[in-house]
Amino acid sequence: MKTKKMIVLLFLFVFGNSYAQQETTPSVSGYIRNYTGVFTGEDYPLSILQNTVNLELGLQNSRTGFFANPYIYHYTDHKLEWGLREAYMDIFLKNMGIRIGKQQIIWGKAEGVFITDVVSPKDMSEFLLPDFDEIRTGISSVKFNYFSGNHTFEAVWAPVFTPTRMPGSESDWAPVLPFPVVPEWDMSAAEVKPSLENSEVFVRYSLMATAADLELVGGTFFFDDPSLFITRRANPESGQLTGITLRPEYQRVSMAGGSFSLPLSSFVVRGEGAWYTGRSFQTQAPGAEGSLIEKDNLHYMAGIDYTLAGTRLSLQFIQEHILDYESGIQNREFENTMTFLAKRDFLREKLWLELFAYIGLTSEDALIRPKITYSVADGFELLGGANIFVGNEGRFGQYDKNDMLYIKVKYSF
Repeated sequence: MKTKKMIVLLFLFVFGNSYAQQETTPSVSGYIRNYTGVFTGEDYPLSILQNTVNLELGLQNSRTGFFANPYIYHYTDHKLEWGLREAYMDIFLKNMGIRIGKQQIIWGKAEGVFITDVVSPKDMSEFLLPDFDEIRTGISSVKFNYFSGNHTFEAVWAPVFTPTRMPGSESDWAPVLPFPVVPEWDMSAAEVKPSLENSEVFVRYSLMATAADLELVGGTFFFDDPSLFITRRANPESGQLTGITLRPEYQRVSMAGGSFSLPLSSFVVRGEGAWYTGRSFQTQAPGAEGSLIEKDNLHYMAGIDYTLAGTRLSLQFIQEHILDYESGIQNREFENTMTFLAKRDFLREKLWLELFAYIGLTSEDALIRPKITYSVADGFELLGGANIFVGNEGRFGQYDKNDMLYIKVKYSF
């Protein structure tokens, strides 16, 4: 608590001193939001009741800048949750920028999918339902940008590993585990100790030209999602399963990839791909003991955007492929997914209708997300929608009982 108070006092001190300098431009913006959702099961139980205050505080002059994004979440059944999504300093030099502090870093061209967008980890405590600026987690890092015409060279150094935030075991969004008994968790290998050797490095080259946008990326880092080492215990006489222990481990990987966006007549073609080496996958050998096996992994997307009669349409095909596949690996060799987006405005951009869907081709499941947004007045909007899960298994089908309706009331300033 003392640390948080010191952060607030430090910001007020810097804000007050900088405001007195005529060349410094302060900015304050943000939003207040109520988010209420119900599951569509019997009696429509409440799925979420969240009140949010989100602030964006900034100072900038020709040489330096400061930005902080504090937020507060209030739930009816939780304590007050608050923190800093971002808090960083900028230094502007000739043809170069340096950003130091906690920051969100966004890469890639895919919509709703993380392929080369690997720098900022994810907050999956509510699956993929929050806005993506809330799903991405800021990381403490140093980012260097060098600009030369349409070319940008970027390097990121993160001294401390930050993993994906997973939902608690009692959460409605906890992944469904395919075990006949309740597993025990062994967290002995789940920590990545902060050290220079365990720091992460990412690099990107980007070109923004009239004909096309291009990104080439790479890095060496810890994969944000843990690999699970599974140990099964069985009765030696009957062979009946008596227990399961799950031991999560974070594996260091290397990644190289890129993305592009290419306008072609009235279409926009997008592509993105990443090659990983060092990924570990769980395998079940004969007997009760499992193991982890390293395999190279490809993750790629092809997409197309088109506007038809004022309606924006977007289609993406995404595939994950484990190279040199072996029998016994618990993941599938190929995992195929599609996304579809249709969005249109009415009443001179006061009313927006949108339909976004994830379609799992391998598991025959889906997440369908229709929503409607109405701008009541400047900065004040009403939003209503649904999250519809289809299927019995897979990434989306496992939440088939979590269909929900929701409404958001938001005031931005």
